[in-house]
Amino acid sequence: MAEAARRIDVIDARPAFTQADADALNARFAGVATLDMLRALFAEGTLGATAVVSSFGTESAVLLHLVARADPAVPVIFVDTLKMFPETLAYREQLVAAFGLSGSRVVEPDAAVIAARDDKGLRWSYDPDGCCEIRKVEPLKRAKAGLDSWISGRKAFQSVTRQNIPRFEVEDGRLKVNPLGDWVKADLEAYFAAHDLPRHPLEAERYLSIGCQPCTSKVQPGEDPRAGRWRGWDKVECGIHVIERPGEEPVF
Repeated sequence: MAEAARRIDVIDARPAFTQADADALNARFAGVATLDMLRALFAEGTLGATAVVSSFGTESAVLLHLVARADPAVPVIFVDTLKMFPETLAYREQLVAAFGLSGSRVVEPDAAVIAARDDKGLRWSYDPDGCCEIRKVEPLKRAKAGLDSWISGRKAFQSVTRQNIPRFEVEDGRLKVNPLGDWVKADLEAYFAAHDLPRHPLEAERYLSIGCQPCTSKVQPGEDPRAGRWRGWDKVECGIHVIERPGEEPVF
């Protein structure tokens, strides 16, 4: 009986997905069109319990439109940090309605945590990592509880820290899918034009990567598209992207 219990413990402790699973999926879908890949993944149930995580930023409409074409009922999680641009909140409502995203939902920071650790709402000004932790990372962690996988809108061209993004990777035992990882800016622009997708209202003002209002600034010509995020700080990610690759340290 004790031996059986030990065997059950070992089975239960295993991650839902392994690097071998990610490697196999990367091989299977190499060269396959993004929409075809998403349709196959959703139809076959390959991803288990899954959701799209979207910031509803300047490029988000492409992935959301593709997901809606494949299966509009797939959940779409938006983390409202309570520091978002009003334009982003309005854009989210616009895209959800236009694409028929019936599984869209919003998660917010824990009110008690905010009261205890950022009661004046100014933590972003002296501790941006801590602010992201309580306003974005922790709420998203709650939202991902119970998920076997999640779908990200990251793209390799966005910054040097996002180069060589595979379509499938493993993070904390969950499969992380990057359907647009190998898309370039021209691909996105062509898709926007072909499907007449609405643009984020702040994009025309040169906000090319949009997060929380206090930590987002305009991008100047020639700058990295994410240069407007946390300008002046040694910070390039909010903390929700933790990549585990064999032989490498995690990247946050």
